[in-house]
Amino acid sequence: MTPDETADLLGGSGPFADLAGFAPRLPQQRMAAAVAGAFESDASLIVEAGTGTGKTYAYLVPALMSGKRTLVSTGTRTLQDQLFHRDLPRVRDALRTPSRVALLKGRANYLCLYRMKRARGLPALRWAWDRLRTIEDWARRTQSGEISELGEFSGEDGLLRQITSTADNCLGSRCEDFEKCFVAQARRNAQAADLVVVNHHLLLSDFVLKDQGFGQILSGSDAIIVDEAHQLPELAAEFFGRRVSTRQLQELARDVQAEAQVHGDLAALAEAAQVFSGDVSRLEMLFAGQPQRQPLAGFLADRDRHGAAAQVGESLLSLRGLLAPLEERNAELSAALERAVGLAERWRHVLEVPDEGGREVRWVEALQRGGSLNATPIEVAEDFQRMRETYPGTWLFTSATLAVGEDFGHFHRALGLDDARTLRLDSPFDYMQQARLYLPRDLPEPNDPAYSASVAAAATPVIEAAGGGAFMLCTSHRALRQIAERLRASLSLRVLVQGEDSRSALLDAFADDGNAVLVGTSSFWEGVDVKGAALRVVIIDRLPFAAPGDPVFEAKLDAVRRRGGTPFVELQLPEAIVMLRQGTGRLIRDPDDRGLLMLCDPRIVSKSYGRRVIASLPKMPVLRELAAVREFLATLAPQAATD
Repeated sequence: MTPDETADLLGGSGPFADLAGFAPRLPQQRMAAAVAGAFESDASLIVEAGTGTGKTYAYLVPALMSGKRTLVSTGTRTLQDQLFHRDLPRVRDALRTPSRVALLKGRANYLCLYRMKRARGLPALRWAWDRLRTIEDWARRTQSGEISELGEFSGEDGLLRQITSTADNCLGSRCEDFEKCFVAQARRNAQAADLVVVNHHLLLSDFVLKDQGFGQILSGSDAIIVDEAHQLPELAAEFFGRRVSTRQLQELARDVQAEAQVHGDLAALAEAAQVFSGDVSRLEMLFAGQPQRQPLAGFLADRDRHGAAAQVGESLLSLRGLLAPLEERNAELSAALERAVGLAERWRHVLEVPDEGGREVRWVEALQRGGSLNATPIEVAEDFQRMRETYPGTWLFTSATLAVGEDFGHFHRALGLDDARTLRLDSPFDYMQQARLYLPRDLPEPNDPAYSASVAAAATPVIEAAGGGAFMLCTSHRALRQIAERLRASLSLRVLVQGEDSRSALLDAFADDGNAVLVGTSSFWEGVDVKGAALRVVIIDRLPFAAPGDPVFEAKLDAVRRRGGTPFVELQLPEAIVMLRQGTGRLIRDPDDRGLLMLCDPRIVSKSYGRRVIASLPKMPVLRELAAVREFLATLAPQAATD
């Protein structure tokens, strides 16, 4: 089927024409033709498709019609479920294609039968035996083994860690339950499918980790589609680096101790595991009160922290040495040895191997308990090129936010995509009619201590004029707390705040209320889809420049300086614009939506780069006076009140 014929399938006389809610869109047809062309010539293609383009259909149709085995990767598990359970069935039904499809998630999303049985014998889980009995009953009925079917248990992290596996503790093909394993079953289904839906974490880990005992999902793929591709560079850096967490170390210690106690002749091993756990505990305590992220050298400059880390390394090597002669005794001890070897190698790399050429940044992160030690590559283009060379064929990268203006340079440099074709498609929504951009006057500079209070004061009359229905998107948790507190004090409307309930619960409450205010940070800037009058105002407190001091970002800035570039132009501004466009994209989600975007940061007007920021947003009328804002919002609020 030619690219033009593929595009015609999404036209007014195509098989989708009678589908409820479907309307032919020229940008969607253009994208479908470009994707079909990439499939035809095994090319790499980057497509920015503005909100409302219908990019999911635009890549699913050519993928299913190509006859090629295709892997589709999305940003989150929620988007995976939406694509697989909602979009994909509609496209398959319309095309009447017999293509086999499969959904595959990371192993932590599936019940581990072996660990479930093992959990019954753990004294520490006596409190959960009633829940375990419920899980055991469900395990006999479930077809997929997906933990999401046990929604009521989703918050029981302590229990869930005991009934699911990780890449570290999975026994693979040595497991006595391997033939019945839900993860193995899901991977077998994926290997037999024509189109497989995964997420970015699984896509990258499948290449980087090459888990033993399971076939690679990338093997045999003719085409790979990466949706929400703007997330990929940062995630790729995470996966192409090395990481060791104190939680991983403690879990190894606990598993070795438990296994040693099963045997009557491994007292020395049990004691070594206990000593190792104690050493890790001491290091965990030294993370308390530390900055969330800091350079490794700064963390280890303290004598106590340096000594504790050195002791953990020695204890880990001792444990590995005691496990080595026990490798053949059973699958559990063999797997424990593999874990100890892998953790020791990563520990040595992060703490001891010199970084020749300044290719990596070594840093630590304080977590809820303990922390992690990391070695992250500053640039991932070379590693990602190797990934594409390993799995040649069609590669499609698409998102609503990949370019800065017309320029894709920031994105393709990050992943080494110099050979890729590019296509930019504007949103089909009529922003000139549907939206307004408000740039308030007289706000202080963002570094002013009173800035967040000033933002809240400026936002209050706007929210009141709209009668609610507002997202207040903040660039930091500190700003979130300050702004939320002031909005609650000044508004009679319901104010929902990130962190006070789950993300999904907050969004449901916001949509159900119809006139609420939701104050959120980064997790609400993207992947949120509230159509209709329930969301009619989006307020952004400041341009989302990366916070100074983050060791990974600072290392990237230094790398740009070393090669003679300008960090602000090449990195800081493009990343801020992409993030801003994600936040802006929450406002208009439907042809009938209308709303106001309020950008509070005065630098958009006062700095020369502000023109570049405005040029990157959808074209819409700009308002500077509150009276004009109230006049526009008066046309929205009555609609909101009746919905």
